[in-house]
Amino acid sequence: MRKVEKSMNNKAVVYLRVSTEEQSKEGVSLEAQEEKIRAYCSLKGLEIVEVCIDAGVSGSKVLESREAGSKLMKLINEKKANAVVTFKLDRLFRDAEDALHITKMWDKKGVALHLVDMGGQTIDTKTAMGTLFMNMLAGFAEVERKLISERTAMALNHKKNSKQAYSPTPFGFERVGDSLVEDEQEQAIIRRIFFERSEGLSYWKIAEELNQAGVRTKKGGNKWYASTVKYILDNNLYDEAVMV
Repeated sequence: MRKVEKSMNNKAVVYLRVSTEEQSKEGVSLEAQEEKIRAYCSLKGLEIVEVCIDAGVSGSKVLESREAGSKLMKLINEKKANAVVTFKLDRLFRDAEDALHITKMWDKKGVALHLVDMGGQTIDTKTAMGTLFMNMLAGFAEVERKLISERTAMALNHKKNSKQAYSPTPFGFERVGDSLVEDEQEQAIIRRIFFERSEGLSYWKIAEELNQAGVRTKKGGNKWYASTVKYILDNNLYDEAVMV
């Protein structure tokens, strides 16, 4: 974090972030982000009081849990800045809910969020249109996140239904190349679990009986839990076990 001493009225905290994956795969440059942000601040007459950098930090972490993000929030709470400047919305926030919650809080404190590169445009939440665009962008980001989750779930279900391998290899199967092949001994345990559940046994009781019988888990352990039993019973990969 680098402090910059100036004597202007509008004080801004600059926030930069790049994840390890982005650094290794996409070569996202912190220097390039900072250069563009400094040019923007100069144009807008914003005094940079501090540059907060989270290098190699995932965007899935909430802002306050990041080292530089925590510093940014502290500066805002201490009223040492009335603007936050970052490159894009996803640099700061993990999802739309997070973005809307924090920006509403900042708005009450009179703190504006400046996004320097949004498809070639800049956004300043001090303006009504800037706030509208930010809310729309956050909403679109949330929709995209849910769409990705749905596509992931669909792909996983397809693999389950066609007995394609996925990680980790589920109990009752062995991985052979890209396919899942039934393990007869483990399949017998699965049928037992379904039968005992149909007889009214609780998840905890089924796990206890498996432990007493010395049944090994997929990873070779000797401890079954109610949550493990529930996972098997709820997993549509094992639907055929009910019919056996």
